[in-house]
Amino acid sequence: MKTAIIYMSKHGSTEKMVEMLKNKLINSEIDVINLKKKKSPDISKYENIIIGGSIHVGTIQKKITKLIEKNMNILLHKKIALFLCCMYEYEKRIEQFNNSFPEDLRNHSSANGLFGGEFVFEKMNFLEKTIVKKVSEYSSTVSKIDEKAIDEFVGKFQK
Repeated sequence: MKTAIIYMSKHGSTEKMVEMLKNKLINSEIDVINLKKKKSPDISKYENIIIGGSIHVGTIQKKITKLIEKNMNILLHKKIALFLCCMYEYEKRIEQFNNSFPEDLRNHSSANGLFGGEFVFEKMNFLEKTIVKKVSEYSSTVSKIDEKAIDEFVGKFQK
């Protein structure tokens, strides 16, 4: 089975989680597609599609949203899974997940994952650092990657 992991990463944290995800998947030929490098991938050739991104200024990256809008009919006829990387916990991260992916796609998805996130201050510009400091309790680099959530996601996806 051919699987595509399609993602967007601004500072590399989502890319790190995609690599962890890829290494946990078995019995599949996997193509990893970074929308930063490949703007409009042909998803029709894949049997399985995993889509994910991260939250920046309250929303998922526009390239993820555009990919989904453009390919919704194809996605609803494939085995898909969705994930989000974000630093919020509990209800707020569920709200962000629901706001990031259309309801039809969430309901069709075989696995939905919330993988945690990171604030990597060394990779942020001044404005990003200022915003993060203002809206969070963090003022330096912190990682809250949830490897257990990635494992559970893989288990659901591979059923």
